Amino acid sequence: HRSEEGESVLELPLPERISFIRSFLQKHCKHKSAAESLVSAQKLLEGEELALAKVAVLLLYHTSMSCKSPGDWNEFDYKTQVELASILKFVLDNEESLNENLEAFLQRKASLSSSSASSSSSEEHSPLLSLPYKREVRFLELQKIASSSSSGANNMLPGPPSSPMGDVMQTPQFQLRRLKKQLAVERENRDELEVELAENRKLITEKEAQITMMQQRIDRLALLNEKQAADQLEPKEMEELREKNESLMVRLHEALRQCQDLKTEKGQMDRKINQLSEENGDLSFKLREIASHLVQLQEALNELSEEHNAALAQSQEKQGQLESELRAALQDKKCSEEKIEILQGKISLLEDQLAKLGDCSAQEKGEVMGDILKLEELKQEVSSLAAKGAELQATVLRLEEEKHLREAALQSERSRFEEEKQQLGGLVASLQSSLSESHRARERLEQDLRMREAGEPQG
Repeated sequence: HRSEEGESVLELPLPERISFIRSFLQKHCKHKSAAESLVSAQKLLEGEELALAKVAVLLLYHTSMSCKSPGDWNEFDYKTQVELASILKFVLDNEESLNENLEAFLQRKASLSSSSASSSSSEEHSPLLSLPYKREVRFLELQKIASSSSSGANNMLPGPPSSPMGDVMQTPQFQLRRLKKQLAVERENRDELEVELAENRKLITEKEAQITMMQQRIDRLALLNEKQAADQLEPKEMEELREKNESLMVRLHEALRQCQDLKTEKGQMDRKINQLSEENGDLSFKLREIASHLVQLQEALNELSEEHNAALAQSQEKQGQLESELRAALQDKKCSEEKIEILQGKISLLEDQLAKLGDCSAQEKGEVMGDILKLEELKQEVSSLAAKGAELQATVLRLEEEKHLREAALQSERSRFEEEKQQLGGLVASLQSSLSESHRARERLEQDLRMREAGEPQG
């Protein structure tokens, strides 16, 4: 982060830099035991790749927890973000068993990298950053959530996420872990303030003891002064005693003033510590309540996601059936229309022939009676085909309406799913706002402490 402390460390020899990194991880990371047992100073000095990879994983975890804007990760390309997100997700899923699983995880990643990387690129890039791109199931789930509000009715498959690291950092699991980390930092700061308050109380006690001793010395000098006055001492000795007494009185008044100031500051510190303790208590209660709510919401989201996926699969299957039925109905309708046109042509031809035979003899009319009966059958067949065509038209309309209704239902499901996701995000934002308020209160208290220390008298 280009801090002054970090820039100064770059000037140190390698062993001291490694010592600083290990101390940093033990101080700032939750996994203190992991930093002690997994990160070996000797292996880091020897440049062992696995040890360096472990340091990189822990620093990635700390950086992601300290990151205020997920968009900062967009400076990496998409494939690199996918790998970093998979590593971060592994640490979140294995917080309690990192010692046992991290080395196997990194070795598995390294073996996948070595089997897929070319001979030229394997010498130029770190195995941790050149791992082959692989979309995992959890990212596919995140993609569905992120793209559910923007997918069209005819595009059922979501596109790739805009930022895999941002998606992981927006999950309830990551947000809850970050909130717990911030709360732990607040508690450590409160403990440090209580230690400093105890030291100030000790200093006040020492000052009061010094005042008591000075008061006793003044009393003894006053008695001595009275005794010497009774013995009619020399004026010069009396003047020296008077000056010494005045000097002691000045020091006494100064000590009394310092003691009073310390008592006033002690009262202020006590009030601020109590206020901070109350805020931390409220924050702890809110955190437990929000954590419970987050678990419930996560379960609800998982169930909703499963329902949505099942409904999507069922809808796609039903959509295919409807389209098949619609195509078959349209084909039947087309065939019926063609048959009707052919039959109508035949009917017209027969009607023309019957009109020409209208003036023939009765015997000839009897001969063409068969054609007339044929004609009647054709008209009945045309009527039947027309009725069937009307029925097919109604079927087509019904299938199209059912298709539109199913698409509307899917859109409603997607809207409900997006609304649940937004509610969860609002809840996380509210808790982060509470943590920010507590953090500002702690900063104000630290500033007051620094001002007090700057103005504290020496000796």
